[in-house]
This record gives sequence, C-alpha cells and structure tokens, in this order.
Amino acid sequence: MILDSSMAAVVTGGASGLGAATARALADRGVKVAIFDLNEAAGEAIAAEIGGVFCAVDVTSDASVEAGFAKARAAHGQERVLVNCAGIAPAAKTVGKNRETGEPRAHDMAVFEKVIAINLVGTFRCISKSAAGMVSLDPVDAFGARGAIVNTASVAAQDGQIGQAAYGASKGGVLAMTLPVARDLMSEGIRVNTILPGIFETPMMAAMPQQVQDALAAMVPFPKRLGKAEEYAKLALFMLEHDYLNGESVRLDGAIRMGPK
Repeated sequence: MILDSSMAAVVTGGASGLGAATARALADRGVKVAIFDLNEAAGEAIAAEIGGVFCAVDVTSDASVEAGFAKARAAHGQERVLVNCAGIAPAAKTVGKNRETGEPRAHDMAVFEKVIAINLVGTFRCISKSAAGMVSLDPVDAFGARGAIVNTASVAAQDGQIGQAAYGASKGGVLAMTLPVARDLMSEGIRVNTILPGIFETPMMAAMPQQVQDALAAMVPFPKRLGKAEEYAKLALFMLEHDYLNGESVRLDGAIRMGPK
C-alpha cells in the first residue's frame, strides 16, 4: 500500500511518544492524519505541526470513539490506516503490602480493569470501528487491499516483569488477537500487524532519573541504548506499506529479554 496524500490515517495516543512519532512520519509522506488522544493541548499542538486534525477521544468509550472517527472522517474522508498507540502502564504486584502496616494487600481490581479497558479493549474497539468503515472503500490494488492496521503490544506480553500482571495481560491480549483479527478481516482486504516495543525513549521514560535510564539502556544487548520513537514509526510504516506482511507480531527491542525485575 502506497502512503501518500490520497490516504487518511488515524493514530491513537498520537499526542506523545510512539504515537506522535508515527503521526509525524505519516504526515511526512503526505498522509492526512487524525490524532486520537485525551491530552488536548499536546494533541492540538502535534496536529497543528503536521497539518492534521485532533480528536479528543477516550478509547474506553464507544460514544467517544465513534465521535472521534466521525470528526476525522469529516475532515479527511474514510481512513485506510489505523495505528493504535494509546495505552497506560501502571505497576502493581498481585499481592502487595501496606507500606505503613506491612499487611498483605490484594491487587486493586479497579486498576487491573482500567489497564485492560484501555490497552486491550480500547485497541479492539478502535480496530473494529475503523475496519467497519474501511470495508466500504474501493480496493487499491488487484488483490482487494482496502487498508492496514498496526497495533502496539509490548515485550511485556512475553517477558512480563514483577508488577506487570495487568500490563502484561493487556499487551498479551493484543498480541494474541493479532492473528485472529487478521483472519477475520482477510476477506475484506484489511491487514493487521503488531509491534512489541522494548524499552523506548518516551515522555514517561524521560521523567526517570538519568541513572535509571542508563541502567535500563545497559540491559539491551545491542545497540546498548533505549529505542527511539522514530524507530517505532519506521517499523509501523514498513508494516503499512508491505502488502505481504499480515497477522504478524514483531519485537522491536535490541534483543532484550526482560528479567523478573
């Protein structure tokens, strides 16, 4: 699939980090980009920078997602590209301890459910609603290609660490549904692939002390550094453009395999 000015795209979580880098990379190809995010100030700034449109979207809400797609399509037409980057990563052990009393404390189920709702259900919600629109498009080639979707899982889907039960479960779900969703959409000409990023330079990472960042970078076999958001964007664009890549999940991690902690 050729990425150019005839294409429209939606990037969830596009106001920062991996999503913002992907939105910029798509816009550099001439693609008309809509950013879905809750951070209005940052989202509007990125949209203004790339000549796109910002849509305030909560991926846990059907109504919010539908309104976001309606706004994006009114501005750019039906999207052929969806990149799902929206997500959160709180940490909590299955059984923790009260810091004051030392008493055992069960995992906060509201936190667990929120992580699943955003990272897994939110991703699927956007896939389903985007694909429902894509099927109305005319194919762009003789094989019936109509669109392409890239999701974001994590190496935690396979190497979940202590405190990542909720996050690992949510990203494991994204990984697990990649192939069946690709199979669901195969007769519609819509490809689905997933990226599993390792440790990347993101706003959340930048807020950590430099010594912590250096220690994390040292864990990467090669190259010994954190991943760059632009590298995620390059892989996302490769997946979108490569017509024979479908139902696949790719680790982007410098060969790291995460230990228990």
